[in-house]
Amino acid sequence: MGKVRAVCISEKRGTQKKNIESAVFVENWGIEGDAHAGNWHRQISLLSEETIAAFKARGAEVTDGAFGENLVVSGYDFTKFPVGTRYTCKDVVLELTQIGKECHHGCEIFQKMGECIMPTNGVFAKVLHGGKISVGDEFHVQYRAAVITLSDTASKGEREDASGAAVEEIVRKEGYEVVFKKIIPDDGDTLTALLCELSDEDKADLILTTGGTGFSKRDNTPEATMRAVERETPGISEAMRYYSLQITPRAMLSRGVSGIRKEALIVNLPGSPKAVRECLEYAIGALTHGIDILKGNTGNCAGK
Repeated sequence: MGKVRAVCISEKRGTQKKNIESAVFVENWGIEGDAHAGNWHRQISLLSEETIAAFKARGAEVTDGAFGENLVVSGYDFTKFPVGTRYTCKDVVLELTQIGKECHHGCEIFQKMGECIMPTNGVFAKVLHGGKISVGDEFHVQYRAAVITLSDTASKGEREDASGAAVEEIVRKEGYEVVFKKIIPDDGDTLTALLCELSDEDKADLILTTGGTGFSKRDNTPEATMRAVERETPGISEAMRYYSLQITPRAMLSRGVSGIRKEALIVNLPGSPKAVRECLEYAIGALTHGIDILKGNTGNCAGK
């Protein structure tokens, strides 16, 4: 997770941008009132606060907006993300379109320092969905989620998949893009193959299963998951069980597991909609941070 540290605009081209603290982002245009907004691929420019701080440590005296950046964000090195990466900040969705740009050697910063950080560290994006961004808002990479429901009856259309719908609602609210949804029977081999496909072909960053974690003979989701994962992450499942135990002692009967395969995090959730909400709403923030670490997008495990 990142934090917005400055929101900058310039009302006229050729003038330095200034931090206005809060602004409206317009779909397929840019920031309302910014001279560089328009129907093109460089609607928004971004720099990381850490990059600016390192530049200042070398003696540069710059203020927010000095490099022409619209957003200063802490917590992310934007140069590590490929073109096409999406970011969310409240209702706003941005898509990365360009990394770096040519620096005009006549700019004031280059003349003083002999270098400028925009060519290597600045990135550009377009606005896919508009809204308002203010200093202090949380800034996230929009990760991709896959939702798999294990149920013999739901796979036959004999009952509604309320649990899968609950999972989808929660992850969308957290800013994830749901790229895959499927209901399958309680068949372990089918689940293992699906988890491997989604992970190995890089189709999802977070894979959530619901159902099949209990004691019945057809409850084999944990075993199927363990055949797919390369590294187990027991703390996730233990924490969700512990949290649920504060609500019902029956939480101890959940056998759900979690783990990592390639760069995907796989987590088993219970089968009831109520238990899904209890567990996932409790854990989703930590799961997102775990994916940040897994992808190399952050190195900080300490909570703030």
